[in-house]
Amino acid sequence: MPRDAGVRVNLEPVDDDALTLTMLTKRFGTKVAVDGLDLHVPRGSMFGLVGPNGAGKTTTLSMATGLLRPDAGTATVLGHDVWQDPPRAKALMGVLPDGMRLFDRLTGRELLTYVGRLRQVPAGDITSRSEELLGALGLSADADKMVVDYSAGMTKKIGLASALIHGPRLVILDEPFEAVDPVSGDTIRKILRGFSAGGGTVIFSSHVMELVESLCDRLAVIGDGRILAAGALDEVRAGASLNDRFMQLVGVDETSGSGLTWLNESNSGTR
Repeated sequence: MPRDAGVRVNLEPVDDDALTLTMLTKRFGTKVAVDGLDLHVPRGSMFGLVGPNGAGKTTTLSMATGLLRPDAGTATVLGHDVWQDPPRAKALMGVLPDGMRLFDRLTGRELLTYVGRLRQVPAGDITSRSEELLGALGLSADADKMVVDYSAGMTKKIGLASALIHGPRLVILDEPFEAVDPVSGDTIRKILRGFSAGGGTVIFSSHVMELVESLCDRLAVIGDGRILAAGALDEVRAGASLNDRFMQLVGVDETSGSGLTWLNESNSGTR
């Protein structure tokens, strides 16, 4: 695919940017995972990043948050370059990477205390914020259980609490609703909506188009390490449902999976 197949957005950080990615590039051997990607996320956005498996979403978010060094390009958080001024940039962010390893031999409450201290939150605030987060996320009853004994959904929720405890201005979440039950998912949505309504910015990746469509006001579709479309929800949908527009943009083969005649025949009574 030629380089022009991607969508170039505003390349220069502006006052209203929470995150600006400029010509971000990452290779793993001969594979180009992220190919000169440009992205502009205004402050106060509820921003979704969607794409098929292997599109480059996690690699992009890892570079944006300082977890993975890019081969080229820049990531700027609220005016601070993630790689030139990492302490300041990272202080402004709360991050929940996909598959993040936690200090799971701590209890949930101990983990929040530890993260709060790392984030230089005053001791009194750590205690009050921890209790509020544990309560809001339905973890109060399990606050003194070791994280290693948490279910996948509970682990996701304590990871989110860890990302929020220092009161960040930008929250970047990789698949935050994966393995989370519907009740907890609704609670997380309310927390994120409130954070955005208060002026914070949320960026999250997801494979669930209905979730992104219901929650986000802006989004970007990524494929082959490039932005295929970005902007307000209605602009990206272009008159179609988000799922249909997504399929158009990523070029899904509509005949894929239709050739498994032997599987269909096994239940049709023809043999």
